[in-house]
Amino acid sequence: MTSSAAEGPERFHLLATFLAGRSVAVAAAPAGRAAHTDGDTVFVSADRSPAHQRSEVLAQCALLRAGSLDPRLVKGLRGRPRVARRYLALEGRRGLTALAHGVPLAAALGPYGESRTATPDESLALAGGKAAIADPPEWFGVIEPARLLRSRGGPSARATDEDLRLEFDLLDQLGAEDEEGDNPEGHRTGRILKLFENPLVNSEKLADLLRKLLGTSRAPGDSDAGARMRVRAVRRGRMAGGDTRPLPTEIAFVVAGKPGAVTGVGGAWYPEWDVHDNRYRPDWCRVVDFPLTAAADTSAAGIPHDDVLRRRLARVGLGPEVLRRRPDGDELDIDALLDLVVDVRSGYSPAENVYAESRKLARNLGVLILLDVSGSATDTDPDGLAVHEHHRRAAATFAATLEDLGDRVAVHAFRSDSRHAVHLPAIKTFDQRFGAIERARLEQLRPAGYTRLGAGIRGAGRILETRAGTPYRLLLVLSDALPYDHGYEGRYAEADTRKAVDELHAAGIACLCLSLGSATTPDTLGRLFGPAGYANAATLSGLSPHMDELFSAALRALSAPKPRGR
Repeated sequence: MTSSAAEGPERFHLLATFLAGRSVAVAAAPAGRAAHTDGDTVFVSADRSPAHQRSEVLAQCALLRAGSLDPRLVKGLRGRPRVARRYLALEGRRGLTALAHGVPLAAALGPYGESRTATPDESLALAGGKAAIADPPEWFGVIEPARLLRSRGGPSARATDEDLRLEFDLLDQLGAEDEEGDNPEGHRTGRILKLFENPLVNSEKLADLLRKLLGTSRAPGDSDAGARMRVRAVRRGRMAGGDTRPLPTEIAFVVAGKPGAVTGVGGAWYPEWDVHDNRYRPDWCRVVDFPLTAAADTSAAGIPHDDVLRRRLARVGLGPEVLRRRPDGDELDIDALLDLVVDVRSGYSPAENVYAESRKLARNLGVLILLDVSGSATDTDPDGLAVHEHHRRAAATFAATLEDLGDRVAVHAFRSDSRHAVHLPAIKTFDQRFGAIERARLEQLRPAGYTRLGAGIRGAGRILETRAGTPYRLLLVLSDALPYDHGYEGRYAEADTRKAVDELHAAGIACLCLSLGSATTPDTLGRLFGPAGYANAATLSGLSPHMDELFSAALRALSAPKPRGR
């Protein structure tokens, strides 16, 4: 090591490697830039003291070690500087708190605040909300999503397909601009509108149409040859009143003196749709998911095999298909973009689902099987077999088949006893194999309680959204679809269930309900899950020959335009 390296930020290379748990370089950031990392190098403030630079190395390496800068999480920070800073405050404190247990140097940096979250996903959810979060200390630095997502692992890394084809991620290019802060008017420029400032998607006709719809005018000189199209920032209107869906409020459990994240217990208060007042009831239903760990005899835990079902499900995702109105994708969906502009001008703030996405040949599907184990599942079919037994066997068959085909699968049961106790016990999580123990857990389930279906769907959707780890996600509901609970029945229950299904679609999650051996009518199923979201039959074998069509139709429903005002 040269004397200059020993005196510069490079002196912290070994410390950074130890803290991050992998090789990490340290270098000086450009003058005036705050400390940050691209995943391979930690850049510290160039004009600060060695002690301050060492603190910056500790903070940035704590983020790397804690998994806070995983690309899956960083993508949610692009173009959202406020959320990124709040996320940094939460994850920096969480990472340093964990680091302080084994590194005295990290413990000596305190006080830097209490850790309020147990996982990066919790921090991201809290950062996107409205809860008060203390600003991070200056030496925490910043998170630069664009640099993290552009990193290819250094100059010696193997070129990717995107490099060879010279493909560009427009959001990555815009991210660096968004991270610089707010625009002069004090409002963040909308991500979608900023796309049209990029020369890769420059369209003069589309620019004129947007200016007309948004009520803007062309500034003098804007039509000069070679000039980039400029679009004024628009203040995004926010929906006021009870029709704005509240975010779930996480519940912090403590079991035997240990936090819920350690024991595997999780839960949240979810909203419920009140059709009579046409508004949400925030924090209305307490939904708890927990591992089902009761001992069970594995000797009788079998799996009914269905070769027809396997052949049909193997076809899902093997043909080219374009899904429209997606939150991310390969190209812009012009129809969805125009609808977005109209909504903005009308005072609404809808999701920016304005992309079209081509489906790939590889299987990339995450499925959560939600098994209804409420008391109504004890009803029997004409042959005397309980509805619960039909659904339990179907859950085992689907779990084994989808897992063999390479999909990520989770199995949760579902029942409720008032709005204060909606339970989602986990028979199999996404990270577990569907082995003898998981099959035994499924075998031991017995129907009881009620069916607060909307809350169950919201809780299962949240698990899919945060734990599936796949671009395509499907909630497979096995139920008689008869929502009923204390204060939850009739038109109220049906409207809340349908609202929960619509929320899934808005989050990019497909939903399919299969009702086997029950007396539920197709009209009822259609009202709850939509025309492409259900199927009923006496047995699973009656649906197996059409299962590829049912799965594909449910996934296609994500791109179907929704009626206004729903």
